[in-house]
Amino acid sequence: MNRRHFLASVSTVSAAACLPIKAETTSPPTKTRPNRIGVSSYSFWGFNREDLRPIDICLEHAAKMGFDGFEILQRQLTSTDAAELMKIKRRAFLLGVDLMGYSTHQGFLSPDEAKRKSNLDHTIACLEQAYQLGIPTMRVNSGTWGTSKDFNDLMANRGQEKPLDGYDEEDAYGWVIEAYQKLAIEAGKRGVVMGLENHWGLGRTPEGVKRVIDAVNSPWLKATLDSGNFLEDPYDRLKQLAPDCVLLQAKTYHGGGIWYTLELDYPRIAKIMKDAGFTGYVSLEFEGKEDPLTAIPKSLETLRAAFV
Repeated sequence: MNRRHFLASVSTVSAAACLPIKAETTSPPTKTRPNRIGVSSYSFWGFNREDLRPIDICLEHAAKMGFDGFEILQRQLTSTDAAELMKIKRRAFLLGVDLMGYSTHQGFLSPDEAKRKSNLDHTIACLEQAYQLGIPTMRVNSGTWGTSKDFNDLMANRGQEKPLDGYDEEDAYGWVIEAYQKLAIEAGKRGVVMGLENHWGLGRTPEGVKRVIDAVNSPWLKATLDSGNFLEDPYDRLKQLAPDCVLLQAKTYHGGGIWYTLELDYPRIAKIMKDAGFTGYVSLEFEGKEDPLTAIPKSLETLRAAFV
């Protein structure tokens, strides 16, 4: 090879080395992680199964059944002393189960300022309990008017209730929004995201939940969605709130519901949540008449199959 041909070949190789490498025309599909599935302690206790009230017993069952997480119903606790909460926290850790939700009750649909203040203080105490337990989200409510005879009467009327004489829902929105504006500050101090649930009162409609969330306008108040609390058009209503959801509570009714039974299409619900970008926890709330120790594992299978 003469000098001229050698230099030409070197130039060709050098130029080729400087050309950009052609990018792959296709990329591997993005893998999505299935939603993790938890269970509420309420699923075991149901307010009346006293042998299944102790949280440590519920945790043991949840771990053996294969749940990823555990949601504590605050009313189920027999003590909220710090030492007792730490025992629960330690037990969950040793079982390998996340404490991922704290379900609380409060009500602000009252013209009585002292009553609203008492509920505010109670909710702040619950936020502190969730913080001590290391739980990142807490279910909260608007409350109800209290004009129903009892919860059975409220359910017989499909969650609808008359306001107190002389007041209306506009008054109620003012009270609830004011309360959660204050509570959002307290939640932020503790790093606990509140989830306003579609749980009767102003939460009976997606518009009601959304109105409060938008008015408070805080990252510390979003939505906890309960699949069983929209008695009509559940899929369209869940879709409206799905973008604000931080925890999905999934109802099942093996053996027939206590107050009502809904035939819920969980693959359809899972798609609604996935389309909204929800990647968080699904928490089972079993609300049927069957023995929870047989019904809950069946419910877990249903949710695992849907939320893939």
